[in-house]
Amino acid sequence: MRLTKRTNLAFRVLMFCAYHSDRLATKAEIAEQCNTSESHLAQVVNQLAQLGYLHTRRGRSGGLRLARPMPEISVGAVFRDLEAPTHHTECLADTDDTCPLSETCRLRPALTEAAEAFFTHLDGLTLDDLVCGNDALAGFFAQMGCSRRLETRGVA
Repeated sequence: MRLTKRTNLAFRVLMFCAYHSDRLATKAEIAEQCNTSESHLAQVVNQLAQLGYLHTRRGRSGGLRLARPMPEISVGAVFRDLEAPTHHTECLADTDDTCPLSETCRLRPALTEAAEAFFTHLDGLTLDDLVCGNDALAGFFAQMGCSRRLETRGVA
């Protein structure tokens, strides 16, 4: 499975907001630290907000933060929400399947089963698992001028 740029950026945003759970984060600072444009980031933030992962506040004192505690944000759910429509072969799509072997091919169910195993594995991970106790991530943010550090699990 290949991670799209949108999903990759979504996880950067979620991890940034989780790390900075004590305050609102701005799109400008996230864009700078996550190495992306603000316009691309805005699209991802909008989607994450619509899906219920982020709360956003507009205006001069605005910003964004997690909409729920880190242990309640499943990595698998985020992947499903952002990647689910992606089909790796035409036979897995509901439309445009021109493969003459679709009815007899054993690859189709094998790929479907493998994709579900991928998502199921990620269901066991939460945003909390990605951020809390992650000294390398804390080191990255410290290097970027952020001093907050999450030591324990369950910090919302």
